[in-house]
Amino acid sequence: MSVRVDRTKCSGIGLCEMTAPAVFEIGDDGQSHVLVEDPADGEYAAAVEAESNCPARAISIEE
Repeated sequence: MSVRVDRTKCSGIGLCEMTAPAVFEIGDDGQSHVLVEDPADGEYAAAVEAESNCPARAISIEE
């Protein structure tokens, strides 16, 4: 699996970080950053939820 954030779309709202803090963080630049590109099974569901809740549709998960 590969988790990615398209920074050209990211608006830095931070829902991803709130939903999956082990996978995403909002950096000093105000953009989301992926902490773990291939999260463990326990974080997979949270990463998928973050993807579906992203208002900017900036998150993608490829399996």
